[in-house]
Amino acid sequence: MSQTPASTRTPPPVPKTFLEFLGAFGPSIIVVLTWLGAGDIVDMGVAGSNYGYSLLWVLVVAVFMRFVLVSVIGRYQLCNQHHENVLDGLVRLHRWYAPILFVGAIGMGHVYESYMTVGTGETVRNMTGVGETWMWALVCNGAAFLLVFRGSYGPLEWMFKVFLGLLSVSFIGSALWVGFSGVDVVRGLTTFEMPGSKGPFEAITVAMAMIGAVGGSFMNLVYPYFLEEKGWRGPQYLKVQFYDLLLGVVVMILLNIAVWVLGAELLFPDQHISQLDDLPNLLSTVLGPAGRQLFYLGVFAAIFTSVVGHAAGLASLGSHAWIRWRTGVAPHAEQYKSHPMYRGIATWCLISPLIWTLPGMPDFVTLTLAANSAQVVLLPLLAGGLWRITASGRYIGEKYKNRWWENTTLALLFLLAIYGAYKSAGLILRGFTGL
Repeated sequence: MSQTPASTRTPPPVPKTFLEFLGAFGPSIIVVLTWLGAGDIVDMGVAGSNYGYSLLWVLVVAVFMRFVLVSVIGRYQLCNQHHENVLDGLVRLHRWYAPILFVGAIGMGHVYESYMTVGTGETVRNMTGVGETWMWALVCNGAAFLLVFRGSYGPLEWMFKVFLGLLSVSFIGSALWVGFSGVDVVRGLTTFEMPGSKGPFEAITVAMAMIGAVGGSFMNLVYPYFLEEKGWRGPQYLKVQFYDLLLGVVVMILLNIAVWVLGAELLFPDQHISQLDDLPNLLSTVLGPAGRQLFYLGVFAAIFTSVVGHAAGLASLGSHAWIRWRTGVAPHAEQYKSHPMYRGIATWCLISPLIWTLPGMPDFVTLTLAANSAQVVLLPLLAGGLWRITASGRYIGEKYKNRWWENTTLALLFLLAIYGAYKSAGLILRGFTGL
């Protein structure tokens, strides 16, 4: 089995002081803002509007499971005895992981970017009151195209940090402006109650699907590529990687809770989200036009960073999978970043979804729900494979293999992924057959 060649770039210094750690943070900010896109805004708003604060604890459980999974992904990337990428570790389990992930990167690249492209277009159109969705989507995806094709990690990280500040001011500021009961939030986080069901799905189904989908998302696999771009290679970066990811996940929880609060305070129990403009319009009635614009700035920041992050991450994943599939050799980052397949997949991710912005196509919320359902069928394969390579000393090495509580968490996540895939397949089948 071929090993990944060492990078020719000089690695960054390992931080030692508090300020050095703060200055080093970055990969998790990119990956968290890539995760935190249109789906989160819709899902958190819908959950808050349907159930108030009673299912808020599910968010924390879901994000905790994602933190455990992505932590062990990061540990494999930095510490495995074969000095290889996570994708190459999965290929050690079975060679078909490479073509499956290649096809998945292309397919999910279109699916994910479809609703995010529509989302950016709708957001800017609604903010400005000028133009059409397709026009603004073309402008935003064009800007994303330039960012992805510059090929420099530093400016990308800087841009994501700026957008993180904008997101924090927008979502958390809007939630504070609307006002909420801290006691209700704490109760929702700690009570672990299961409310009565609303809509077509039981509350327990919503809870387990949220945990399985968040924890086992296909986009968890792009995290190693941002670590490589940062230059973190080797066990010496394990500590800074852990705290970097912890910071990112805490920020993710706070931003999601902020959107959940808006749904609970403005919509629960009598109103529901049916289109992207519902929450901003309600904010306009409560806070005036300034509140609406403030929230829209956050929506744009969340979706645009996801457009950029998905294109860059999936292009790296797809190019890597292609080279590994066709050559059988584990490439290093410089090889798959410079390969024509990287540019081809990035272009595909940013250009092909523009078709969904044309008049008569499905709306933003419909595309979001369809995309979230589409990824679920892959989750057992990914969750099971990642659990296996991080639990066995044969793959990651005896020193860094999972501890018992990590294996317990990943086993539960694997079972939930199977459950979610089963439920999703049933819904898709009923949608096609009408049964």
